[in-house]
Amino acid sequence: MKKPNIVFILSDDQGPWAMHCAGTPELYTPNLDEIARRGMRFSSFFCASPVCSPARASLLTGTIPSAHGVLDWLRSGNVDREKFAAQGEENPYGGYRDEDKPIQYLAGKTTYTDILAQNGYTCALAGKWHLGDSVTPQHGFSKWYTIGKGGCYYYHPDIVEHGDIHVEHGKYVTDLITDKALEYLDELAAEDAPFYLSVHYTAPHSPWGPEHHPKKWLDYYQDCKFESIPDIPDHPDMTTGPVYGTPNREINLRGYFAAISAMDENIGRILQRLDEKGLTDNTLLIFAADNGMNMGQHGIWGKGNGTRPMNMYDTSVKVPFLMAYPPLIPAGSVCDDMVSAYDFFPMLLDLLGFDPQTAARLPGHSFLPCLRGEALPDGGEVVVFDEYGPVRMIRSKEYKLVIRYPYGYHEFYDLKADPNEEHNLYGDPQYDALILSYRRKLEKWFNTYADPDIDGSREGVTGSGQLCSPGLYAQKLVKYSLQG
Repeated sequence: MKKPNIVFILSDDQGPWAMHCAGTPELYTPNLDEIARRGMRFSSFFCASPVCSPARASLLTGTIPSAHGVLDWLRSGNVDREKFAAQGEENPYGGYRDEDKPIQYLAGKTTYTDILAQNGYTCALAGKWHLGDSVTPQHGFSKWYTIGKGGCYYYHPDIVEHGDIHVEHGKYVTDLITDKALEYLDELAAEDAPFYLSVHYTAPHSPWGPEHHPKKWLDYYQDCKFESIPDIPDHPDMTTGPVYGTPNREINLRGYFAAISAMDENIGRILQRLDEKGLTDNTLLIFAADNGMNMGQHGIWGKGNGTRPMNMYDTSVKVPFLMAYPPLIPAGSVCDDMVSAYDFFPMLLDLLGFDPQTAARLPGHSFLPCLRGEALPDGGEVVVFDEYGPVRMIRSKEYKLVIRYPYGYHEFYDLKADPNEEHNLYGDPQYDALILSYRRKLEKWFNTYADPDIDGSREGVTGSGQLCSPGLYAQKLVKYSLQG
């Protein structure tokens, strides 16, 4: 029996709330809603780290940041600054001034795309990579179309193709990524082999100014009041400029919503092409975001590094996650079980019937029963873990503990009584025993799965970007700061 094709659509900085079908009525996302209608929406899917590169690396490898070594968003190691100096000068998104030589941050690691390629899949990437050495195809991908860094101006993307970089002035990057994805889809469908297609949008990552998004979608939200989005004072630890009480709230939300609807429109093109080619019934279709996002929630305009110290609010660590596959997944279903990005790799191998020994060494567990509409095996209390450098989280359905090494501050929330995480109970004597038990579980888990040589809690992770391979982290940060 032929293995299913796989189309994995990944957005950038999309909060778990940021779909119409997830409860934001103002947001126009008919095609994301259609994927949910065709398959399953997960209400409690967690990223492994609330920032892009570590979260993406954990999806691919099934390991945690403190095991794969991508501990922050990659500020350097993406392109060869000297070789592509001219393109850097032409790129208005900060150029390549932070770059030096390319680094393949996941070199030596096994990704699920490696396993797919070894088992006869043709793997293609259209969109953001941001895991180092963007110019070189890696980890099983034979078709490769990406951008030079982790982000770009929407109408001036630095496109990587055929080992070179060119800046596409005046072309909307969401459209370009979809155009290439459709081109690849046509090529892959003509081959006598199963395929894997990654479509990695930069949307809805900033910038959100009106010059960056299509007038059609900006006009759609022209009179929107964004009433479902909290309008509360800025968080005291917020790292961005002031928003509350300024025009920035409307500008940010209008651009953010426009970016999502423009992406949704392009996702509709992919769904249509799958239908036209008769591929829908044998294609595992996945939509996810790399990390969550606050657009006013908690008074934050950002993700995990939207505050300093970094935060672990649910709006930062939860992501939208949809899956459709007609032979397996009940249409229009919702899974409320807590699932993490590090569970995705084991689930995929389980679904495809590949060697389970690879997944047996990983921290995650297959959630294939969920896709059948069944309950997960009862293995005791279910908890998920997150990390961002010195900040670590353990969360059950009832409680969340956030530890900031080495000195705090720490947080503890009763999520049943306080689902919006507004009342920090850390230090309340009546919770001391419970907090201690959660902390022991957290530290035992990270001691089991973290590599002590690249443990993020011992590296100089600040939320300002990773400049080098782990182990050299603190040394490089000091050198960079001295250079200004």
